[in-house]
Order: sequence, then C-alpha cells, then structure tokens
Amino acid sequence: MRYLLPLLFIGLVELGGCKGPSDPPDEPGPLTTVYRIRSGQHYADQEGLSFTSKTSLSFSVTFDSSAIYTSKIPENQHDINKLYGFSDCGAHHQTASARFGWNWRDNALRIYAYCYRNGERVSQELGTVALNQPTDYKISIVSDNYVFTFKGKETIITRGCNTVQSTNRYRLYPYFGGDEPAPHDITISITER
Repeated sequence: MRYLLPLLFIGLVELGGCKGPSDPPDEPGPLTTVYRIRSGQHYADQEGLSFTSKTSLSFSVTFDSSAIYTSKIPENQHDINKLYGFSDCGAHHQTASARFGWNWRDNALRIYAYCYRNGERVSQELGTVALNQPTDYKISIVSDNYVFTFKGKETIITRGCNTVQSTNRYRLYPYFGGDEPAPHDITISITER
C-alpha cells in the first residue's frame, strides 16, 4: 500500500505532461546521507520519493556496529534487508527492480544482489563487508540485464523487460526485513556518486 502513492504520482506525471523530479544537473559533488531505521520499524526515516532516469547507480556504503542483530525467530536471520537501488520498467518495485541487500549472519555482514523480475524475487549472495569501512557498489542496466558490481566483481541478473530509457524509475532506500522490524536503531551511510 505504501508504494501505491508513487505509482499514482507516476501516472499523473505521464498524463499531465509535466515533468516530475529528476536528477539535478551538475551536482556540486557526492552527497552523503545517513539513513536511520528506528527500532521496531522497517523503513528509514530519510526515505522519500526520488525519480531517476539514470541507467546506473554508483554509491559507497558504510555500515557501523548497529548492523549486527539477532532475529527473534532464528530462520528470519536469513531474510535479506534492502540497501539501495531503483524500480524498473515503469512498474512497482515488487514487479521490477534492482537493488543491493544485506543481512548479518554467521558473524558477517553479507551483501546480495536483490531483484524483482516480473514479480518473482531473485537474489544472489555476493560477499561480505567489514564494519566501519566504506565499500563501493554499482548497479547498471545493460540491455536485458542488471549488472551488479561489488568488490570489482560483476554479477549479471536478467531483467524482466528490455526498456532501457525511462524516467519512471524511483530510488529504493534502506528497509529492514522480511518479517521482523529492526530490533534496534540501525544506521547506514550512503554516498551516491
């Protein structure tokens, strides 16, 4: 229900012939945002609707010790929390999207490629990151594929559409869960380039 409003907005922008928010030209430099997911919540405080026509997102992320958690239900420790990415194909993100995900499991912060392709969830573990160390990430749309770049290694996941140019993509921000909300405040620092 929460994402029906962005889709409604997309439709109004398309029908109204006016432009919605877009990427500002010649930004003064990378902007760092500290996202906070509060205890008992799923969504980050700083979440907002932001459209992008980019076919690639490059960013750096720093996790601190707040990324260490234990789920109340042990099997939920395998749930993938969402990090950053975008919707795709002019559709709702649970139909078509690409983003990185993460979880704390087996004493390590694990990173994933996390997509929806025609409503089907697809994920692949990519590796681990150290706490308090900035790490670079990149998601690119290349024809019919998403290319995830993490620690210099590319992972390709097939998209559900072949439309490359679109102004109907919206950014997807940090989200905790799965089934359980954040067990304590979680802070994630993201610098988009």
